Amino acid sequence: MNYLYCPAGNYEDFASGRVIHGAKGIPNFPVRLIAEIFGRAMAASPKKDHLVVYDPCCGGAYSLAIIGFFYGSSIEKIYGSDISEDMIECARKNLELLTYEGLDRRHSELQKLYEEFGKDSHRDAIGSVETLRQRLGGEIASEAFVADCTKALPDIKPDIIITDIPYGNLVDWGGEGEIRAMMESLYNIAGDGTILAVCMDKSQKITSDKWQRTAKQNIGKRRFEILCKKQL
Repeated sequence: MNYLYCPAGNYEDFASGRVIHGAKGIPNFPVRLIAEIFGRAMAASPKKDHLVVYDPCCGGAYSLAIIGFFYGSSIEKIYGSDISEDMIECARKNLELLTYEGLDRRHSELQKLYEEFGKDSHRDAIGSVETLRQRLGGEIASEAFVADCTKALPDIKPDIIITDIPYGNLVDWGGEGEIRAMMESLYNIAGDGTILAVCMDKSQKITSDKWQRTAKQNIGKRRFEILCKKQL
């Protein structure tokens, strides 16, 4: 894939489980790919700053944290929701890292671990906290809540919606009916200029007459699509 918005580089400071918390059973996107997809969504959006960003299937909000660190200067608030309360607990911890207080708290946690166990991984993670602090550039408001994205959602009016549709043996939804219901729910909270970036397994299909696809890209066994809200 030709990367337009995220150059090649060493992104180990953003690795899952290092500073940003990992969520058990949830596969994480490569950092560079997360940043690239959001960059393409921003390019398609008529609004370029003070963005409200939402992930309706956020899991532990690893992707949202990455987006915050890479594009925080353009983001006003981040929302994340998931059907699992356990995932939302992790999501809240990760979104708190988009504040200086949250980074300070994580630094203290890692410092205690290093003092107790003396592991190189903990020492390296402490250094990564400082890298993330410099990258943040300003605190980002956030909110994580439990919700079924195939049903009615809070009226949060996101400018960019970005999500990875659940798939595989670890989830019990992601079929055509569920995806259609999710697309309907997202349409109901979208504004006139809202951009939707969706990543999915190639076997999954988006079926909606209310969203217009403007771009798509295959990445191995996965693909992502960029869509805009149709004016009906």
